[in-house]
Amino acid sequence: MGGGEARRGRGSVRRGPEYEGKNMDIAIVGAGAAAVGLLDSLAATAESPGAITVFEPSPHLWRGRPYGPDLDTVLVNAPPAIMSIRHRDFGHYAAWLGTRGTAHLDERLGRPLVPRALYGAYLTHTAETALATLREDGWRVRIVTARVTGVARSGADWSLRTEDGRGHEAGHVALCVGGGTPQDHYGLGGASGFVDDPYPLARTLDRVPPGSGIAVIGSGLTAVDVVVSLAARGHTGPITLLSRSGVLPHVWQRPVDHRPRHVTAERVAALHRQHGVVTLDDLIGLMRAELAETGEDFEAFVAELLAAETEEPVRRLRAQLAAVDDSGIGRRVLQETAHSVGPYAWRLLPEPDRMRLRHHFRTATSVASPMVPVNAATMMRLLDSGQLAVAAGVRKIEAADGVFRVHGDDGERTFDVVVNAVNPLPRAIPRTAGSLVTALLADGSAELHPAGGLVPADPRLHVVGDLAGGGPFITSSIAGIAAQAAGAAQTIVAARY
Repeated sequence: MGGGEARRGRGSVRRGPEYEGKNMDIAIVGAGAAAVGLLDSLAATAESPGAITVFEPSPHLWRGRPYGPDLDTVLVNAPPAIMSIRHRDFGHYAAWLGTRGTAHLDERLGRPLVPRALYGAYLTHTAETALATLREDGWRVRIVTARVTGVARSGADWSLRTEDGRGHEAGHVALCVGGGTPQDHYGLGGASGFVDDPYPLARTLDRVPPGSGIAVIGSGLTAVDVVVSLAARGHTGPITLLSRSGVLPHVWQRPVDHRPRHVTAERVAALHRQHGVVTLDDLIGLMRAELAETGEDFEAFVAELLAAETEEPVRRLRAQLAAVDDSGIGRRVLQETAHSVGPYAWRLLPEPDRMRLRHHFRTATSVASPMVPVNAATMMRLLDSGQLAVAAGVRKIEAADGVFRVHGDDGERTFDVVVNAVNPLPRAIPRTAGSLVTALLADGSAELHPAGGLVPADPRLHVVGDLAGGGPFITSSIAGIAAQAAGAAQTIVAARY
């Protein structure tokens, strides 16, 4: 299946007359990618109409924080194959993109890499198509442009309260509230020249003087967005990435004609049936077998990955750019399957193995969510010219006398502007959802997961996206969000039958 149309038949269920009294009113809190995936799945599975109310105060429905209107230099950092919001339909986004992607072809990657705002248009189209399908089937649908501040169980249903003081009732509540925002690790909030959240860059970079010395806290994909966008706007002052580790994201390689034969969901499922558990060593064995078929050395591959934690970042970036067209499949398989197989495999891993992976979280996310070659080339050009630098070992940043003083292993540096590009912690509670989460915890409707995030204690409560406790290792993966959304839709529909 492809294109923008919602389809019937993906696990649809019909209601029997004995269940007519069950409340099929669904409250969806938040209207980003997670909500889009949920609506798309509901449009395909729920044939017995009820009511859906979506609560979202932002004027940019369906886009969330990452995919709102912004500069064209803020790109989707992944090829279309892993960006479909429709579960198991990996061609859905590519089919919608069609000729829209022609103007955004990355010659080095051989795939369209579009501005995030254009991907937001895809999410919007998918949501609107799903809503149209639901309305045609008799669903009552409304959008409430207010933030939900409280929720409590009210008999067999839920009672929600919005910031305007109004009450709303629902039989199911789905939290699709997105991820957290960057943490202010150095207590710089309120200081003149400090940008606490860079997005949208179209707004924040307008306030940055073109010749100022800029420190960007972080060295991940958000930091790359900031640097590339500054360069595109003609910034002439020095830019320094400040990071404890100094690790830069890996770089996407040009796709090759190789479909994984061992690292697949089917092979993982077979291991689970055979042993009742899937371990990290099992997954390593599948990857070892995958590389063996093409004659690649597994130990050398692992050593190269782990070298990212200690190797000088500029030299590593240069090597990564040189390897964009390399024929090796190792990183390509790992990057593809981290999104397609990873969310399923993660659910089956025992906790000690999950801890092993968390120990290498920065490296793992750098590999699974690389930067695109066009951005890597810009970073390399700026590094070679001396305009961009990477400083590891940062210990303290303070605002004093109208400037920012950065204390690190190599001494003290001074900057005019500091941009906070630290990636939010996985499964962090968004500030705007704080009161809502507090209410759910207080009445026992949900619990905090030991590794972060929220776990429903009531079967009528559903959490989709980054906030889901026990969710996938890479919480920002669109494929993982789509899988969660499909699972929530099936659970909601099945509860009525």
